[in-house]
Amino acid sequence: MPAVIAWLLLGAALSLPAAALPAAARPWPRWLALAVVVAYAAWYGAAELSGRPGPAPPGRRWQVPQEFMIGASPRRRALVWGAILGPGFLTRNPYAGFAVLPAAIPAMPGPVAGLWLAAAIGLAHGSARAGALLRDVRGLRACGREGPPGAPGLAGDPAAHLGLLLRVVRWRRLDGLVLLAMAGAALAWWAAQ
Repeated sequence: MPAVIAWLLLGAALSLPAAALPAAARPWPRWLALAVVVAYAAWYGAAELSGRPGPAPPGRRWQVPQEFMIGASPRRRALVWGAILGPGFLTRNPYAGFAVLPAAIPAMPGPVAGLWLAAAIGLAHGSARAGALLRDVRGLRACGREGPPGAPGLAGDPAAHLGLLLRVVRWRRLDGLVLLAMAGAALAWWAAQ
């Protein structure tokens, strides 16, 4: 799965350099990453759970350029979806929890644990993207539509659009709860060290 490979490469870049440091200096990058995770997760977790507006999470406005998809062959679309959208690096993601994941990798107790976490993130995110793509394709076929290019989206169906907005609010609250749990767990682990 391309998402796993992409996240493993990111995990290697984020967790392996600390292993090359002298033994006395190795904990400092991990503690710094852990402090970033705690601060970010507490701040955005409280904002997402309360529903109050706050600063936009990093990476909210990115998106794959349309030129990558318009007029592309099915093979190229699969490559774009798998290699670019699957890992989530270039996709629009309205949830603050996604942006904390790269900081969590070097916060792990050692490079092997960081690589395992990176692989798990890639597998989870890539599988979710693949599942969403299959769901959308099945839904379009059930409606008698073949899908892009030119397939109407939610703009023509106000009830579907309202349902989507309600799901986003619900998922944001869950994202905030998970972020606060992550901050609490990281603080507890930190205190136990």
